[in-house]
This record gives sequence, C-alpha cells and structure tokens, in this order.
Amino acid sequence: MHSYPTPALAVVEKMVAAATAAPARAIAFQGAPGCNGHRAALEYDPDCLPFPCFSFEDALDALREGQVDRAIIPIENSQHGRVADIHFLLPESSLSIVGEYFMPIHHALMALPSEDGGEGPYTAAYSHPQALGQSRRYLRERGIVPMSYADTAGAAAYIKEQGDPQACAIAPMIAAELYGLKIIEENVEDAADNMTRFVVLARAPLDPADLKGEVAMTTLVFEVKNIPAALYKAMGGFATNGVNITKLESYQKGASFAATRFYADIVGAPGDPAVDMAIEELAFHCKDLRILGSYRQGRPRG
Repeated sequence: MHSYPTPALAVVEKMVAAATAAPARAIAFQGAPGCNGHRAALEYDPDCLPFPCFSFEDALDALREGQVDRAIIPIENSQHGRVADIHFLLPESSLSIVGEYFMPIHHALMALPSEDGGEGPYTAAYSHPQALGQSRRYLRERGIVPMSYADTAGAAAYIKEQGDPQACAIAPMIAAELYGLKIIEENVEDAADNMTRFVVLARAPLDPADLKGEVAMTTLVFEVKNIPAALYKAMGGFATNGVNITKLESYQKGASFAATRFYADIVGAPGDPAVDMAIEELAFHCKDLRILGSYRQGRPRG
C-alpha cells in the first residue's frame, strides 16, 4: 500500500478497510482508485466493494489468501494487444477464470489546475504502458514524451503529488475528480472503438454443467510435444469437431526458447461432446495442458 503516491493512500486505505470487512463482496483490481480496473469492477458488479492492489501479483495474492472472493484483471486490449505478464501469472496462480467483461476505454489528459486558467505546455505524460500505447499518436503529434507508470490513476495521483505544471497524466476521468486535477482533453485514445477485455477470477472454477444452455467460453494453456507438426495436429481436433478457437497466442516459457506455450480461448465448455473430443485430441499431442476455466460469454465472437 505504501507504494502508492500520497494523494492516493487515504482513498486506498478507506476502500481496503471496507472490502476487508466483507470479503464476499470484494473484488481485487490492479491500480490506484480511479483506474480502469476500478471502473471495470464497479461496472461488472455495481454492488461490489473494490479492493485496490498495487500490482497484478498483489491482486492475485489477495484472492488466493481469502481477502477477497474475486479479482478482475485486464487481459487484452483491442488496440494495444495483450496485457504484459498476465499470460505468465494466470497459469501459475492456481486461480480459475469465472467470467469476462468487455469495457470501452476512454482516456482523458489531466494536469494540475493553473492559477491563470491556462493549459500547458506539457512536456511529459505519465500513465500505464497500455494507456500510453493507446494514445501514442495523440502524444507524438503534440510533442509530449510518454512516461511509464504502474497504472493510470496512480499516474494522476503522482502528478498531484509532484506538483509539476509541465507534467500531465492519461487516466479515466474519475481520477481527475479523486485527485483534484483539471481535465485538459477527453477521449485522447487514438481509436474510438478502444476496448479492453477483463477476466474475472475466483479460487474455485465454475462447474461447466451450470453453463448448460448458455454460450460459454473455455480458456486453456498448453505446451505441445516437440515434434514436427505437433501444433497442426493438436489444432486439428477443434476443426474436425467444429469447435471455434477465438484466440490463440504463443509465449516462451523460461529462457531457453525451446519450450513454447500457447494460450487459447474456445467457444464451448467441457460436457459438450464436440469440446470433449477436441480437448482429448489436444491432450494427446501435448506435454502439458491446463484448463483455466469455463465461463459465460461476455460478448459474441465473430
């Protein structure tokens, strides 16, 4: 908690105290109050008690240790791709994906209010690397240097703490209200359809049988055998059984560059004969396979 800028600490302490008193309603998120994870928690479950955590690891630990019953974590953005480290953290966390939430992302440029009512010029903009990447063109056209910070709202609190009139932050509009900043410009993201997908995590998985009759998603991580055409053969089972793969990404495990792992989302859940046969065939060609969870589809694919 001490890693937050001073203006955020009082808000963090108040939110953590409320959530700790009722863990069944608590949802952990990464970032300072006012960040997009905070927004996502409240939009996903308006009755929840948001529990701010400085890092993704802290949010997952809070869930594992029972401080909260759920966590909501961004996993990919339509404009800037996957969120760093999440593909490594989720398989190692022993937690299960129990839901997904798609949230439109709108960034605002904010800074200290000036005594004369003027604006800028601003030389540096602080924010999470994802937000900086999503506003890259906007910043470049104005000659503002992007400066990485742990999260968007934390960057806003940092600007308040530092008191530098030439520095600004890119964060959700709510952060300006929380930390006493002036909104210089709204919607500074480069793409109007900017969207982030969040996954909701819990300590126990949903029973796929409870999803019967609903459109479900299943997330898997796997490592194929190190033989020619192993991935081609592993994916063949989904094609022959008519199971739609909506996402397939590779990432390296360790520093040897010899063990590639894959992250996949499919439409359907175990218990569906087509999904069961596809996963059985996948397992035959894999050294390692783990289902991270089956959950209700938050948004139609295709």
